[in-house]
Amino acid sequence: MFAYTIRRVISGAVLMVVMSMVTFVLFYASSDHPERYACGPKCTSQQLETTSKALGFDQPLTTQWAKFARGFVVGRDFPDDEQLRKEHPEQVTHCPPGCLGFSYTYGETVNHLLKDKIPITLSLAIAAYLLWITGGVVFGVAAALNKGKLADKSIVGFALLGFAFPTFFVGLLLLKFVAIRWQIVQIPVYTPLKENPWQWATRMILPAITLALVYMAGYIRMTRAFVLETMTEDYIRTARAKGLTKRKVVGKHTLRATLTPLVTLSGLDLAGLLGGAIITEKVFNFNGVGKMSYDAIGRHDLALVVGIVLLTAAIVIIANIIVDLLYAVIDPRVRLG
Repeated sequence: MFAYTIRRVISGAVLMVVMSMVTFVLFYASSDHPERYACGPKCTSQQLETTSKALGFDQPLTTQWAKFARGFVVGRDFPDDEQLRKEHPEQVTHCPPGCLGFSYTYGETVNHLLKDKIPITLSLAIAAYLLWITGGVVFGVAAALNKGKLADKSIVGFALLGFAFPTFFVGLLLLKFVAIRWQIVQIPVYTPLKENPWQWATRMILPAITLALVYMAGYIRMTRAFVLETMTEDYIRTARAKGLTKRKVVGKHTLRATLTPLVTLSGLDLAGLLGGAIITEKVFNFNGVGKMSYDAIGRHDLALVVGIVLLTAAIVIIANIIVDLLYAVIDPRVRLG
C-alpha cells in the first residue's frame, strides 16, 4: 500500500508540472502583447516597455515558467525586474512559497486574492454536494425499488427536468420568486460561517439548491441504473434465498456496491466545483473563485486566470489521488495495477 501511495503521489506531481507548462503555453504564448492589457490603451511605448519588464513578459516563455515554478517552491518578489525593485523598494510585493503569480489588475498577489474567495466557493460547493449526493442516492434508490411504477416515472421525469433547465434559469427563478417576491428566504448574501452560522446556512440555501439540482438529476439516474444492475447479481439472489429482509438486502449488500462508483464520481465533481461555479456565483453575486475567474477573463488578467486554472487542476488531481487510494483500500487488486 505504501509503494502504491508513493507511485500515485509522484504521478500526480508530474502531472501537475506538465499541467503548469501546458497552461503557460496556452495563455501566454497565444496572447499578443499581454502588457497592453496591464498598462492600458493609452500607454506610451516607454510605459509598455516598463510594464513588460515589471511583469517579466519581456523574457522567453521558458524563463517565465521557470521563475513561476521557482516562486511556487521558495517564493517570489514583484516587480519581476530586479532593477525596478532596487529603484522602487516601496513598491516591492513579496509572494511567499506557494506563489501563483501577481495580478496586474488588482495589484495584489494571486494567493492574496484567492484567500478571500476560496471560503465562499468552498461553502457553496460543500452545501451543494451534501444536497445532491443525498437527494441523488435517496431518489435514485426509490426509483429503482419502484421500477415501472408511478414513483419511478415521476422521479425520472424530475431528473429529466433537471437536465433540461440551465443553471442560470433555475437560479434567476429561485431568486426572483422565492427570495424577492414570496420572501420565503432572505436574499442570498454570503455571510462567513464563523460570523453567523445561522445566516450562513439560510443565505446559502438558494445558491446551493441551484447548483445541486443539475448534479442531482444525473446522480438520480446513475444511482437507479447501478441499483438495478446490482440487484441482478448472484450474491443478491443468494442473500434473498437465505431469507434476508428487503431492507437488509438493499441496505447491506446493494447500496455498498452502488455507493463505490458514486463516491468516486461525486469526489471528482466536488473537486471541479471547488474551482468555482461561475454561473451560480454570477447569478447570486457571490464573489467566489468562479466570479473572480469570470472577471479575470474579461479583464485579460493572465496571471489570475492561470492561477485559478492551476488551483482547479491541483484540486482535481489531489481528489483523483485520494479516490485511487480509497479504491486500493476497498479492493486490494487495484494496488497491482
